Amino acid sequence: MNRRKPKQDPFRRALLCASLPALLPALRARAATVPASAASASATSAAASAVATLPAPQESSYAAQPRTAALAAALARANALPEPWVAAQLAQARFNPRVVQLMLPGKPMQKNWSLYREHFVDPSRIAAGVEFAHRHARWLRRAHARFGVPVAVLLGILGVETYYGRFMGNFRVLDALTTLALDWPAAAPTDRSAFFAAQLGDFLRWCRAGGRDTDTVLGSYAGAIGLAQFMPESILRWGMSSRRGAAVDLSARPADAILSIGNFLAGHGWTPGQPCSFALAEPPALDAATLQRLLAPDIVPSFSAAQLRAAGLKLDAAAGAYPGLLSLLQLPNGADAPSWRLGTANFYVLTRYNHSAFYALAVLDLGSAVVASA
Repeated sequence: MNRRKPKQDPFRRALLCASLPALLPALRARAATVPASAASASATSAAASAVATLPAPQESSYAAQPRTAALAAALARANALPEPWVAAQLAQARFNPRVVQLMLPGKPMQKNWSLYREHFVDPSRIAAGVEFAHRHARWLRRAHARFGVPVAVLLGILGVETYYGRFMGNFRVLDALTTLALDWPAAAPTDRSAFFAAQLGDFLRWCRAGGRDTDTVLGSYAGAIGLAQFMPESILRWGMSSRRGAAVDLSARPADAILSIGNFLAGHGWTPGQPCSFALAEPPALDAATLQRLLAPDIVPSFSAAQLRAAGLKLDAAAGAYPGLLSLLQLPNGADAPSWRLGTANFYVLTRYNHSAFYALAVLDLGSAVVASA
């Protein structure tokens, strides 16, 4: 049975995000005992400072911990949810050391676009994409008609993200998000615990609105869900159901994932009919200072075709005729010479899904290969 989605107070959400950095580094502190009711009296920040002195859990369960109760109170207020219900959900969460391990930076490796591309644009994944495209052709056409996003882009994202639903993650999302909110690894370069605490609140809202059991939803180690690998915040904002009156289900209904991806890209400024990228026929033969200036904006389109030509780039006819701004993309290939592309505004929109030129280009190349083979 569907529950009405509670309306969230934006001010309280902002307060939660502002105060959680003080609340969540509890794993680095030693401790004093704080009553669970301490978080329910005043502002979220009061609860935050109270639990900041509590130690990280020595057991796998988060139940019956004062800091868990404080987080439950803060999330309940920020998301307009009943505090007893939130506390009951968090009591089911368990610390997952594998999640913490996967959040730590890996061994530094030389970037290699060719190897990255080969991993995603391979015959077996293309074949899986063709099968998916035939099975869900109606919804792919509908999403394209509604949002203007090409079928190739939709197929590319679904293939890169989850191999068309084959690998959607086997972590309990409740465990992953609670672990990252309360026990963010101290060795990580940036503390993102507040972000994951906010995602936990969004996850609870989504589950309650759709009548889902919070302890049965599976996803990635970062809490991304379904074929589209949406974070809970994105599900609430961009998720679309293919069934009127039904809750969004990105795991069991591919049509929902297709529509939601289209909605996400359209909401981030996708321009129908605009290309995403152009190839460079020749590598830039520029002095170091000019090349550095052109590469500085990275994936943000910043130069007109005329400006790039004036700087010394050789553009083909299509790129030269493009009326918008472009970005110069350098794609390292390990010890070999780099590859080069030009990115458009739509390319930048695509990187809102994943802030990586490698990712966006793999999506485009895979999707094009699937459509060409379908």
